[in-house]
Formats: sequence, C-alpha cells, structure tokens
Amino acid sequence: METILRTHRLVKTYRGRIAVRDVSMTIERGEIYGLLGPNGAGKSTTLRMIVGLVWPTAGEIELFGETLHSGNRHRLLERVGATMERPGFYGNLTALENLRLHARLMGMEDERRFADVLERVGLQEEKNRLVRQFSLGMRQRLAIARALLHHPELLVLDEPTNGLDPAGIKALRQLLLDLVQTMQITVLLSSHMLSEVQQLATKIGILVQGRLVEEISAAELERRNRHYLELKVSDEKKAAVLLEQKLGISDYRVMEPGMLRIYERLSESGVINRTLVTNGVDVRELVLMRDSLEDYFLQLTGGTGDA
Repeated sequence: METILRTHRLVKTYRGRIAVRDVSMTIERGEIYGLLGPNGAGKSTTLRMIVGLVWPTAGEIELFGETLHSGNRHRLLERVGATMERPGFYGNLTALENLRLHARLMGMEDERRFADVLERVGLQEEKNRLVRQFSLGMRQRLAIARALLHHPELLVLDEPTNGLDPAGIKALRQLLLDLVQTMQITVLLSSHMLSEVQQLATKIGILVQGRLVEEISAAELERRNRHYLELKVSDEKKAAVLLEQKLGISDYRVMEPGMLRIYERLSESGVINRTLVTNGVDVRELVLMRDSLEDYFLQLTGGTGDA
C-alpha cells in the first residue's frame, strides 16, 4: 500500500513551550485517519505543520514519498486540500462567487469544476445564496468544496464536525465516505467526537500532551474493545480466586474494589453467578457490556474525557 503521509518525530515549540513532541504517524492511500486528543494536545498544531501553515521546530514530514522542504513545498502541497477550524468566507458573496475568488487566487478558471464540487457537497441548489445566510453545516460543506477545487489527493480537516447537529454530522460523515470511495481521496481529520471517529476512521491516532501515545487501526480497535461480563461482588479478591480455581477463567480484570470484568465464557453467566454465590461471594450485579472507544481513550489519556 502506498504511503501518502509520514511524519518522523515532529516537534513544535512556541516561545519555549512544547506544543508537539516526537509525533510519528503514517497514513496510507485511501485511509481515513482520525486524530484524537484532549484540548491543547497538539492536534491543530500537527495539522498546521502538515499543510505548511507553520514550520516544524524539528522532525520531518514526508508527503507522497518525498521529504517536505522549502524547495518542493509548493509542488507537494498542491496535491493537498485543507480546511482549518472555522473556515472563513466573504459573507456578502454567494457560494459560487467565493469559490471563483479562491480559484482565481490559485490560477484556476474551470467553471465546470465549481458545479462539480458544489454538487459533491450537496450545495448545488444553494450556489447563488449569500454565504452569510448559510448555517454552520453548510459553511463546513462549502469549505470542503473549496478544498476539493484543485483535485487533491490528501484532504486535511481540522474539527470538521465542530458545532454541527446530529443531522449535519451524519451528512458530513457520508460525504467523506463518498469522497474516499468515488474519488480515492485520503482523509486526515481531527475531532473531539470520539463516537463519530469510531464510525468513520480506518486508523486512529491519539495525542496526549503533544505526544502520539497510540496509533491503531479501526479493525484492531474493534478486536481490543471486546464484549465482557461486568460483575459487582462482595469480595473481588475471593471472586478472582474462584474464577481461576473453580472455572479456569484467566481472562479477567479487577477494575476497582467490588468490580470485575470477565472477557471469556460470556455465554455461561449463569454458571459463573452460581459458582460465586455457592462459594460465599454475593453477586450484586452481572451485566453483559462492551468496551467503547471512549473507554479506550480514557485509559490512554489518564481519565481526561474532554477531547
């Protein structure tokens, strides 16, 4: 598989403060890569370095097989489309006029391209409407249309779902999936919507205090986030001994005093319950559950839920 983007030990400091440290990530062609992390973790700074808005303090960025430097910067970034958080437009111009203005700045004059990108993002019927009348979701779609004008191979989106309602998020998710499937575009996005990234991304990177603490495929995450039996018991230590000695269960975790999670023999909850109770351990609750991306995220970030 072709590598579209690779970063090697990226570092960015501002006046002595480290915003990003040693970030190494890899994105293959056709992937949707979701970059997650608490506020201030360095997501936006990482994306800004990748699209050339700021230069790394240290480390390397490799785009399309070439190390990015001042000599090839413009040539390589011509193959990248991007929209940062809260994209700006001229509110007193229409959607079409905004696209035309942007295209002129880029040296493009293909009128057919405007119709194509507006249709792809579902704004063809709104092309002559003033942008100041657009909802936030419409502005986000227009920003993606603008980023698609020059036929990019890599699309970089900073918080594209920020502020959208559930219907807008669903529409944006479908749009990105369509772009990957029909145009073979590779997508890198940051988001605080953990459940949304879980539905969309094929690979996930998690940033904590400027470090990439995990890079995992969606398939591997699915395997790790397994179903389990959660038990609340009177004595978790005695319950653990019984699970091992009486039932031969070794794939379990003691989560906290009085609580265990069992990851095997899930269809035998009655046997497990009966064995514990008959051997002097009260079972106060037994529920079949499943780990989520939120659980996994909280484990990696040390319990901070604000992504």
